[in-house]
Amino acid sequence: MKNIHIIGIGLIGGSFARDLRVVNPKMNIYGIDANPEHITQAVALGIIDAQSSLSDLKDADLVVVAVPVDIATTILPEVLDHIGKDTLVIDMGSTKKAICESVATHPNRRNFLACHPIAGTEFSGPGAAIKGLYAGKTNIICEVEKTTFKLQEKALELFKSIGMRIRYMDPVAHDKHIAYMSHLSHISSFMLGKTVIEKEKNERDIFDMAGSGFASTVRLAKSNPTTWTSIFKQNKENILETLEEYIENLTHFKQLMQEDNFEGVYTEMEQTNHIKEILKGLE
Repeated sequence: MKNIHIIGIGLIGGSFARDLRVVNPKMNIYGIDANPEHITQAVALGIIDAQSSLSDLKDADLVVVAVPVDIATTILPEVLDHIGKDTLVIDMGSTKKAICESVATHPNRRNFLACHPIAGTEFSGPGAAIKGLYAGKTNIICEVEKTTFKLQEKALELFKSIGMRIRYMDPVAHDKHIAYMSHLSHISSFMLGKTVIEKEKNERDIFDMAGSGFASTVRLAKSNPTTWTSIFKQNKENILETLEEYIENLTHFKQLMQEDNFEGVYTEMEQTNHIKEILKGLE
């Protein structure tokens, strides 16, 4: 692959571009972004070589769509309208059902591979792009059977070259599971941050007591609200289900405290310690 076009030059798209440059420094990497400052910054940082447009995609070997998921459902059909017959198009969205549905009947559907790399940080914009973001990370691929085989091969070879693991999943199952494993944790972090900020209005010393535990728990509250609002909107039903279960657990924990049932509090935490074994491979 020589001509790469990345739509959305932020953390996700920019980091992917940086990893591609390591794999093949001779690649020509172009960028499309709604924010002109992102293009200027990405060129200055060496993330992309130059700006491009949808009309340039006819000569692209690869198009990477790394924009908020609500925008992805709108722009992906336009992208498929402009590509060449051998162009591979991938997206990097955190939801998959709506994105897959948006191109389901497109004549160039077989040029598209629906992806979700489980990678990221709480930062955004071209300046947040880093090398090695995807190394050792899982890339979930949905509806692989709907992508032409030769483009599947190209994509898998590329993902392998930057150190990614591959897992295949149905888009409906993906959205349900990711609501628990990612979307709920972001909501928890945002709401913890909100609670502390509101308390800090009256107690100025509260942040002087903030330690590493608070910092790690609230880290995700620094994430881009534009990105996450679109994710919450697209995965609303699954997220509401997870919130109901989460609120039930919080209410139960509160009740144990109210009843001075600290043996029950201990049991809740002891049982949850099993998460250490589940997450051992991610450390």
